Amino acid sequence: MNIDLHTHGNLSKKAGFSPDYFAEMMVEAKANGLQAIALTEHFNTSNFVGMYETLDRIYPYNGHYYDADGLKVFPGMEVDIAETGHILLIGLKENILAVRAELEDHTQEGSFIPFSDLLDLADEHNLWKIGAHPFRTNTPLHHLDPELLGRLDAFDFNAKDIYSQGEDAYRQLITPFAEKLGIPVIAGSDSHQCLQYGSVVNRLHETCSTVEELKVAIRQRNYEVEISPCLHTKVKASVMMKKLLKQMLGEAPSRDEVETGNMA
Repeated sequence: MNIDLHTHGNLSKKAGFSPDYFAEMMVEAKANGLQAIALTEHFNTSNFVGMYETLDRIYPYNGHYYDADGLKVFPGMEVDIAETGHILLIGLKENILAVRAELEDHTQEGSFIPFSDLLDLADEHNLWKIGAHPFRTNTPLHHLDPELLGRLDAFDFNAKDIYSQGEDAYRQLITPFAEKLGIPVIAGSDSHQCLQYGSVVNRLHETCSTVEELKVAIRQRNYEVEISPCLHTKVKASVMMKKLLKQMLGEAPSRDEVETGNMA
């Protein structure tokens, strides 16, 4: 089973959730050979809970994933922590929403939840914990307490960082870092825009229908990370398209987009 473990359903945090936009994203995800994704939208995106309410109206949910016209969509979210950094949480929809409710007072910069507290919350609700883009310039994780990092289930080999820092250079950072902590590395496109699907993919040796099965497959290293030879083109085109669409909506580019967009 081919799965992307870091994806977004919104163009941006301010744009809000569009069922039509999401449906187009799912079509392109399948066209790029994916059988499943984890929907790890930012927890402080516009109307996060409403996104899941809309998904409930559009797609069947079997208690573990949404069936988006044949594509498995596992619920999740991406959470900012006080120490700087982002954590991906993936699990049952009701558990994702329960943790999101606990984070209602922690959605703004200056009030983000401490890393240790988020780990505790995730463990209480049996959520899969992935360290997002641990060596990204403006939201790194590598500086954090190794004991806390050791509680994560995986680290994110992120398409945007491969693009901006180079595959070999990024491997030289993340591989020894993850190996020292004994934590696997998984692939995430970090796509907000459909052109980025397929830039990286996890090729699992088996089909998984629950997050628990996914966790076991990754923990047992029953998968390979595949990087597309077109990654550079895919990410650059996606960044440019996202920037253009945000300009049309009157939104300023984010710091990540400025940094990534300046890369050749």
